[in-house]
Amino acid sequence: MKILIIGSGGREHALGWKIKQSPLVDKIYFAPGNPGTKEIGENISIEVTDIQKLLKFAKSKKIDLTIVGPETPLVIGIVDVFKKEKMKIFGPSKKASQIEGSKTFSKQLMKKYKIPTAKYNIFNNFSEAKGYLQKTKYPLVIKADGLCMGKGVAVCKNKKEAEKFLGELMINKTFGESAKKIVIEECLYGQEVSFMVITDGKDFLSLLPSQDHKRLTDNNQGPNTGGMGAYTPVPFVDNKLLKQIEKEIVAPTIKAMAKEDCLYQGVLYPGLILTKDGPKVLEYNCRFGDPETQPLMMSLESDLIEIILAQQKGKLKNKKLIFKKGFSIGVVLASAGYPEKYTKGDMIHGLGKINDNDVKVFHAGTKELDKKTLTNGGRVLSVTATGSNLEETIKKVYQYIGKKSVYFKGMQFRKDIGKNGLIFGNNYD
Repeated sequence: MKILIIGSGGREHALGWKIKQSPLVDKIYFAPGNPGTKEIGENISIEVTDIQKLLKFAKSKKIDLTIVGPETPLVIGIVDVFKKEKMKIFGPSKKASQIEGSKTFSKQLMKKYKIPTAKYNIFNNFSEAKGYLQKTKYPLVIKADGLCMGKGVAVCKNKKEAEKFLGELMINKTFGESAKKIVIEECLYGQEVSFMVITDGKDFLSLLPSQDHKRLTDNNQGPNTGGMGAYTPVPFVDNKLLKQIEKEIVAPTIKAMAKEDCLYQGVLYPGLILTKDGPKVLEYNCRFGDPETQPLMMSLESDLIEIILAQQKGKLKNKKLIFKKGFSIGVVLASAGYPEKYTKGDMIHGLGKINDNDVKVFHAGTKELDKKTLTNGGRVLSVTATGSNLEETIKKVYQYIGKKSVYFKGMQFRKDIGKNGLIFGNNYD
């Protein structure tokens, strides 16, 4: 089979690394890919939003299956375009991708079908929203309706913070049209969990629960980022809680989308918070998470292509996902200045020094120049390791980060990825 993977980040590198292991796969193309993906397939210089060019390429190379990494091509309708031309593609339709593309759509869906989430209000008028901030309780959460690369959300402790963020969204238009509408919701408390499933619109298979770390620095301090690392499985999500999430959140969401004439096929990824009243949905994503995919792919034993082919035929019911025992952790190395204005062009050292089969370095914001690998983005690399227990895996991944191993000037990374798993329990059913 010939596979086309759309995207250029650590998620796409990890998907390609896993897919290459399938005996069903002969050739992988990445559009546009990165220096890491070049080692396992062929990079094609086409942007993820250039749908017509991607379609033309897929047809010319007789691609058997296209896998979409990032959310933007899904939200603008790549799946509909490919399917219309009878090209196999993995991901939800434009209509179904609204579940991530529009916060107001997803909140109204949850309210209508009684899927647990935070209480909320929707505004498309600045003065009405500002008026609401005068009389409501704090802390609260303000979210832009559309896509903002994980950054259009703020937890506001008081009125002053809320008014400032509201002004950024609706007056300064920091995120443009994405904040034409906004959601203001109650602040929920508890541990956050990423829960991804592969679905054919009716049945679904759950990946291991994982935990992302959104804030830039240790102990969840600093600004929000696209994600600074993740680990899987999550020790405090036991079998009972897993079944509850599937029954109360995943199954009803898939059913609700079908009822709304938005048949959902691909990866459904509810970001959850484990409150004292049970798990609730913070937001939905319509694709594999990044940085969660990196450790998830290292933990997955099943042939991913076999599973996706079954999903394409609507035959997930008889399939099962098998995972290795133990844990996987991915730590993101970010450029100096990220998530604000960050530096580029710093040389990356130590990429060839790792001779451990349980450790992989997935590329994201990198580029090659004169046979040297340089930084070329905010999130640059994800150093990812597997191990038999959480403590050992944490130790293992961090020994490959720093001046004696993988390193670049001004590199930022969190030193506490996986720590929550140790604090809140180390048994996994």
